[in-house]
Amino acid sequence: LTRECAALLPGVCAALAEPRQPGLDDTCLEKLLDWFRSLTWFDPTVELVQDNPCLTELISSVLALPEPSPSILSFTLQLAGILASSENRFQHLQQEKLLGRLFGPAGPRGRAVWEDASVRSGWVKGVHSMVHHQPALHFLCSEGGMEVIFALQGDPSLFVASAASQLLVHMLTFSVESEPSKPLSTKDCEWPACAQMIRRHIEDSLQSRSASRIEQSLKLLTSLFGSCYAAWTEALWLDIAKQIESFLMEETVQAQHMLANLLLNVARSPVFCDSEGSFWALVTSALEHLTPVQAGPLAVGLLKLCKCPQDVRIQALTVLLQPMDCILRAASQPLEYAGLLDESVSDPVTVESLLSSKTSCAGLLCQTLAHLEKLLSLKHLRVDLPYVSLLRSLMTILQFCNGFLSPASPLGSTISRNLINCFRVQKSALDVLAALSDKKGCDTLLGSLFDVLLAYLESPNTSPTVLKKAFQATSKWLMRLQELSCSSSQCQRTEKILEDVFVVLQKRLCSPCWEVRDSSLEFLTAMIKCLRDQDEFRQCLLSSEVPRLTENLLEDPESYVRASAVTAVGHLACITYFAPESPVVGNQDNKQNTVAKLQEILSTDSEGFPRRAVISIFTKWLREGCTGQLEDTEQFVSRVIQTVEHDLDWEVRLGGLELVEAFCSQTICQRGLSECPYAPAPSAATGATHQQDLLQGFCRAKLFGFLFRSLCDCDKPVGQRACDILIGLRGNFYPVSTLENPREIGDSPAGRGIAWLQRTLRQGSLAQNFPTDGDNGVDFQDPESMMVALGAIDLLELHDELNKSSDHVEESPQSLLQDILATVGTIKDNEVDCY
Repeated sequence: LTRECAALLPGVCAALAEPRQPGLDDTCLEKLLDWFRSLTWFDPTVELVQDNPCLTELISSVLALPEPSPSILSFTLQLAGILASSENRFQHLQQEKLLGRLFGPAGPRGRAVWEDASVRSGWVKGVHSMVHHQPALHFLCSEGGMEVIFALQGDPSLFVASAASQLLVHMLTFSVESEPSKPLSTKDCEWPACAQMIRRHIEDSLQSRSASRIEQSLKLLTSLFGSCYAAWTEALWLDIAKQIESFLMEETVQAQHMLANLLLNVARSPVFCDSEGSFWALVTSALEHLTPVQAGPLAVGLLKLCKCPQDVRIQALTVLLQPMDCILRAASQPLEYAGLLDESVSDPVTVESLLSSKTSCAGLLCQTLAHLEKLLSLKHLRVDLPYVSLLRSLMTILQFCNGFLSPASPLGSTISRNLINCFRVQKSALDVLAALSDKKGCDTLLGSLFDVLLAYLESPNTSPTVLKKAFQATSKWLMRLQELSCSSSQCQRTEKILEDVFVVLQKRLCSPCWEVRDSSLEFLTAMIKCLRDQDEFRQCLLSSEVPRLTENLLEDPESYVRASAVTAVGHLACITYFAPESPVVGNQDNKQNTVAKLQEILSTDSEGFPRRAVISIFTKWLREGCTGQLEDTEQFVSRVIQTVEHDLDWEVRLGGLELVEAFCSQTICQRGLSECPYAPAPSAATGATHQQDLLQGFCRAKLFGFLFRSLCDCDKPVGQRACDILIGLRGNFYPVSTLENPREIGDSPAGRGIAWLQRTLRQGSLAQNFPTDGDNGVDFQDPESMMVALGAIDLLELHDELNKSSDHVEESPQSLLQDILATVGTIKDNEVDCY
């Protein structure tokens, strides 16, 4: 505790205890508690309360108030708990007779103020902070605190109930582990007193017929097994395992929905790693007896575990695949294909009835599909998924949803009616379909798969969100198609699929719905990224109307669409205008036209998204060497950064810096400086010439004015990026040894200008006030001046300043205490910080 804070603390405590004082906001009180937590965390001594008697006076004053405000009383309970977290301070507060009046029967829990949830919450949090030593545990048990905590498990406030449950987990764990004794068994005498009380409470609750008490104890156990992996938890499990098993068998018990999480947490615990068969037998029983919706999360959790026995793992997978199996079997009668499963874990009729019901069909399928998508994303899955049958089942679901399949079986007809135009199921199924694109064996279904996808892309009934998912799945499967060996028959099929895709895309780019136009452009960009090197793709693209329609969308009224059009045009240009042997006629004129259009968007578009997209595309072109010879590139970069420099969107200005960075690294490599790993090491004379050439090129492109002004940008990420680039440039022009020691500035006019620049940068003037080239003697286009500036200005110091958090002063404890005093009006002339 600093001297300054100790001087302010009595005034703050007095203000908090003042009943007529308007209440402080909860943020202030929370920050104050955080500060006390940090003070007491590493220091168990009693000095904090002895040297600052105002703390105990605050507690006494609040207790003496006939009607304290709930927020101040809650704060006081939490503060006392934090102070009592060490045994020394606990004993001191006991001598002052404060803890009994706060946490005992004479405290708030017997008064009207207890009706306020914030007071009950403060009491629980205070106790949680305090119980970190045996005396606190004994105090709580002797003062009737355990009964209060048990009661608060069922509190109407979910926050209080959850905090009470977490407190019991903490107390049980602390009680057992702070009294090391012989290995625990189920006999009461071998459990510490507090742990014994909690254990009995859990057992009694589980054996009661009260649904709420059973639920509270199951929550507590789920939390305990999820956070504590000590060996003694096995003894507790043996106490309750039979009761848990009975819940699975009794359909009257309402707690079944909570058992999946509990069993999963127990399964994750290393204590049960080599457990004898009884635990896994219980898990198997759960997979059989829980409903498919309840068993799903348990099944997917078990499949992610390394140590789960193989037979249990296969059973878990069967639970997940059962709805997909039912769909496949319902689609055709008699069965055209085998289902996914040879036998099921639970009665297939249960799944059939859920899929037959309008209310449960979509919910079960969406949950199943989400679990399957999770499994497909795992790198190492310890069971074999039947990918082909799964893909067939997904295609069936999608055909049910858009009405393209007329099933012969009565069950199939019912499911089909339930799923027609169900967007939720369509989106989930398309996600799983995309995830299957890199799995083995699915190639045999490519023809019918693309039929299903194209039906979705063409149908006017496909919603914009489903269409977006269909586009994403199509681009994934087109990549898969490209990877397959290109036999002549395969090439013809690929060409036919691509032609069909481009016909649909042309229509979708003209859609009246902006979301559809946007998704279509994103799909086009994704295709170009992965298929640009394929001849069939390029031919289909360039022979379609897609390039012309895409350019038209640069003038779309919707800014998101304009931004996506910019990105698509930028990627198209890599095929049409910048390719070594571009097939497009009038290449040069078209190229200049496109560049001019994008530059116009950058300088005139009223929305930020399209401008950000343009600067991103220009940077991509530069990195890929699409901007021509070096002299052209210098002019191009110069024009772009002069436009970007005055943009009001900081992300556009940051994009301008990324363009500069790409230009610098590319130019340095082309000039053959040592920074480029493939360049030959230059001699001293050659190195100096290279440096001179580089500097002149950078000055011609007007980089330095942009970089130095960006250092003072009002948006910190822009300044940080500019500083990083300048430090990188400096490393190319000066030996590493000089980076720590900036050069002396001479007394020439240029030197005086650089000195002024250094002072300005230290003051952090805003960019809009930063003088233009030539003012104050700084010539940003003079190579010699810029060489001096790079060597003399302490960029490392500036880097540290820019990386300092803005709250390094304002969020200090001293500032917080001053804010509280200012808020309550004790300090008249102090401005309140906006923390």
